[in-house]
Amino acid sequence: MSYQPDKKILKNYASVMVDFALGRGKGVKKGEVVYLVYDAAALPLAISIYERILEIGAHPIVKEAREEFEKIFFDKANDEQLKFTPKKYLKSLVDTIDHRLYLIAPENPFLLKDVDPKKIVLANSSRQILKKWLFEKEDKGKLTWSLCLYGTEGMAKEAGLTIEDFWQQIINACFLNEESPIEKWKKVFSEIEALRKKMNSLPVEKFHMISKDTDIYISLGEKRIWQGGRGANIPSFEIFTSPDWRGVNGKIYFDFPLYRYGNLIKDIYLEFKDGVIVKAKAKKNEKLLHEMIRQKNADKIGEFSLTDKRFSKINRFMANTLYDENFGGDWGNSHLAIGSSYHDCYSGNKNKMKEKDWKKLGFNESVEHCDIINTQQKEVYAILKNGVKKLIYKDGKFML
Repeated sequence: MSYQPDKKILKNYASVMVDFALGRGKGVKKGEVVYLVYDAAALPLAISIYERILEIGAHPIVKEAREEFEKIFFDKANDEQLKFTPKKYLKSLVDTIDHRLYLIAPENPFLLKDVDPKKIVLANSSRQILKKWLFEKEDKGKLTWSLCLYGTEGMAKEAGLTIEDFWQQIINACFLNEESPIEKWKKVFSEIEALRKKMNSLPVEKFHMISKDTDIYISLGEKRIWQGGRGANIPSFEIFTSPDWRGVNGKIYFDFPLYRYGNLIKDIYLEFKDGVIVKAKAKKNEKLLHEMIRQKNADKIGEFSLTDKRFSKINRFMANTLYDENFGGDWGNSHLAIGSSYHDCYSGNKNKMKEKDWKKLGFNESVEHCDIINTQQKEVYAILKNGVKKLIYKDGKFML
């Protein structure tokens, strides 16, 4: 029998996700509909979450995702099947749910290693309409979502950890051993909120990040705000924004491997000119990196993020983006996401925005959103609108 955390840990985990993460820190309410999707290995946690949803008086809709079906799909499906989108079903689902929660638990991180990347990209493009509907409902304040991780032997092996040590990272990161995990999360989020307000008070023109093989300028753009500490993703320690993609210039190196589409991409290096990737290199799986970037608007960025090491207890590589993008370690981390922007990083009324308005402000729209992570020692400066250059992040900590 595979490793399973004890019932107290699972109960605490379920409570954090249902009573806190969903609803932007307010939890699920009686009568609301929760769409729970879980990888098959996460069944023990899924059961605990299902029980908690019912205890609250909410309505769960449950879907189990099995890796075997995904592999068969990419092995057997033709182009028409890869592009098929059950629009009526998906629209009805989006209209019905108030929250969506996904439990990540891949047993074989490299299951799709031998699948042609073009097939995965083609299938990915069919999901654009679903993403659009979800974003629209979220922009109206009628939908919240979150993700969390359930450790498996496959992930632990890839991270170079025992399954017990892998789970200890999850327990530490999510405060699951605390007497009151939710109270701990509230405290951490209040501290993140204080930093977020300080970042949003700065009259920034652009940012300048310097690290080994990294020297990049990122324009903030008009009507932008920083976000963080919202419950979308557990754990979540990052403070992030969606900058004007057109104002990105320079080079950046990512020292953490990227797990994407069942493959591993290592030592990614990107160069930008006027917001567009003009050079993309990787020491492993460079072809896949190029296929990702070839997707519509995936050669532009949708997110710029910084994590303060004082919040995050994650100090080991976890071979999973959810944890690696929240890495604390010695120097914290910064990550860029190629692909779509977050509308929540707009400071105005999202409901009044049309597609042309987002485009005018430099918010990127793409089926892709892929976080790539740099954990090296770095300095980040804010270049203010009056020309003053202010150090805002150094040695893994905000300097505000």
